[in-house]
Amino acid sequence: MSQESALFTNRELSWLEFNRRVLDEARDPRNPVLERVKFLAIASTNLDEFFEIRVAGTMELVDAGLAHGENPDHLHPRAELQAVRVAARQFTREMHRCWKEDLVPALAASGIRFPEIWSLDPERRAWLRRYFEDEVFPVLTPLAVDPAHPFPSLLNKSLNLAVVLLDPRAERPVHRMAMVQVPRALPRLVRLPDGADGSAHDYVFTVDIVEEHLETLFPGLTVLHACSFRLTRDSNLDLVEEASTDLMEALEQELDRRRRGEPVRLELSAGADPEVIARFLEAFELEADDVYECDGPVNLGRLMELYRTEERRDLKDPPFLPCVVARWESPEEMFTKLRAEDVLLHHPYESFGTVELFVQHAANDPHVLAIKHTIYRAGETSSIVRSLIAAAEARKQVTVVVELKARFDEEANIRWAKRMERAGIHVVYGIVGLKTHAKATLVVRRDEGGIRHYCHLGSGNYNPTTARIYTDVGLLTAHEEVGKEVAAMFNMITGYAKAPVMKHLVVAPHALRSTLLDLIRRETQNAREGKRARIRAKMNAIVDPAVIKALYEASQTGVEIELCVRGICCLRPGVPGLSERIRVVSVVGRFLEHSRIYWFENSGGEPAVYLASADWMPRNLDRRVEQAVPILDRNARAKVTEVLETSLRDNQKSHLIQGDGSYVRVTPKPGEEPFDSQESLRQAATRRRNDGGGESPNESPVEVQRAAEPTADSEARRRPSNARKPAAPGR
Repeated sequence: MSQESALFTNRELSWLEFNRRVLDEARDPRNPVLERVKFLAIASTNLDEFFEIRVAGTMELVDAGLAHGENPDHLHPRAELQAVRVAARQFTREMHRCWKEDLVPALAASGIRFPEIWSLDPERRAWLRRYFEDEVFPVLTPLAVDPAHPFPSLLNKSLNLAVVLLDPRAERPVHRMAMVQVPRALPRLVRLPDGADGSAHDYVFTVDIVEEHLETLFPGLTVLHACSFRLTRDSNLDLVEEASTDLMEALEQELDRRRRGEPVRLELSAGADPEVIARFLEAFELEADDVYECDGPVNLGRLMELYRTEERRDLKDPPFLPCVVARWESPEEMFTKLRAEDVLLHHPYESFGTVELFVQHAANDPHVLAIKHTIYRAGETSSIVRSLIAAAEARKQVTVVVELKARFDEEANIRWAKRMERAGIHVVYGIVGLKTHAKATLVVRRDEGGIRHYCHLGSGNYNPTTARIYTDVGLLTAHEEVGKEVAAMFNMITGYAKAPVMKHLVVAPHALRSTLLDLIRRETQNAREGKRARIRAKMNAIVDPAVIKALYEASQTGVEIELCVRGICCLRPGVPGLSERIRVVSVVGRFLEHSRIYWFENSGGEPAVYLASADWMPRNLDRRVEQAVPILDRNARAKVTEVLETSLRDNQKSHLIQGDGSYVRVTPKPGEEPFDSQESLRQAATRRRNDGGGESPNESPVEVQRAAEPTADSEARRRPSNARKPAAPGR
């Protein structure tokens, strides 16, 4: 093991360990069975994005002959690629084993079945034949593969059938090959007509229906073999901003190229003909190690359709309505109360409607002069954007920083940017070479005493859907110095202004790295002087080598360090002589843990507590515009500290990372009560809501059973299911 490997775990292997914890939720019988299906779908779509971005990047390093990439362990790209392939192949087997051995029997016991087509009675087979002829056959296009018909260009992750055919009319037997794409316009699951008692819902996969009726597509030919397959392509955008005269136009061209990027993975149904596989490898220029057999449905991510279609409340988590922290009847009331005290929000336990109302009141208030706002992932619908448009139409100065390069949300962000520009909003795309990942809203208002600044700063995107299923923290404040510094941050983004030295707000890439290291070193020095020293933090990932080494030094000096890291963790905790005082846990539960909180003991003063948009990764500290804001209000600081401590206490949905990068589930110690952090927070929010803090009137009831779907599934999330009709049921 190299010196760097001894200090750090591999980034890609750490991510796969995170996704295994997602899969563990699908395997956990304590979860309702449809929630388990949801977690399996998430694990599958997570893996898709991992291949599209991370594995594709490693393959590029191999092709370029580079010795190592940015991963802190400096593992050679070829060795890394081989290790990832082995781990991903094992993970693929585990996902399909979970489906066949765990979920299919559990669903059947609950009245949701997946019968084989051959086992259906004649009446249902006749129904399937009619469904195929009426709904499926008209949109299918068989594609021959021969010298006159070149290998078709397949879209990224499209589901296809490879068919081997024999022409019995030929003088000598000749095997021919063809492909049939299963159009994305079709549902992936079709519910059969209910039986006489209606006690069970039976489903078949659309690809199996197509395979069952291939003779209709190839009349006069004999079908010798058929297998379903899917090709995953490199989805990294090769965008040179400095050379682009029109960033939006250049990005739109790159998005079209993404659909046909270089192949990186080939998934086939188990038992595929070796000759078919060989032809694929040649056509796609892949290695045998890039082939992944699927003992079951190719693309388990589309099982999310089952989760959405089935309305069995008894098989899902109970519905949850967040409580409302603030109900402002008018803009004047809102601004008056914000001048009196800060408001700390914890989503989804507390309603995102408070943030939407903040922007809405600002848009409607005649005393508001300007609104500035950042968009990273706004989603498909946004009441905030509608309020911003209304503000612009009311002749307020509205500026919106839209990050066009937010991965897999680029197209949605382009649509929002164009719509806002048409409404007269000043839309900017950030700083060349940097992503704008900061989550900030600034309202400039003329109060009785003069111009004042009101802000919202958070860890989450201004996305109403993810705000219901991601845990995030946000701060509403009228602190004037903070407001002026947020204004300076916006000026830095929208113009050529240099970021000034700030007293409170910490902005990347200018000051966040140095400030973070200074805070860690201060705790280290306090420990050397015999003072109480402690660091606690909550984030999505920790990868940065300099930060990790600073934490190692702090641990060796005596600083107690507790981290809650949902995903990638390249730090090795609990290693004797290196990190004995570092404990790292990861919580994977009903909601996607997304909050970023930094907490430092600061012996001799108030604890230094920050709410941030940034993880501890090189890209966040060096290549993005990020913000971290100190929590200055004592009540807000106590509340965000409680959020952090609650996650660290979890012994039901938490895993403890080991020094080798593996994880073990945390269980209650002898005499310790079981404690599920998310369930505890949910129950507390429900009690507050029942005491009068219910969902705000302008919001529809929140049904957070909708999965915490990863970004890679945004296309599936937007695609409507087929409507309910005699041929097939809908949502």
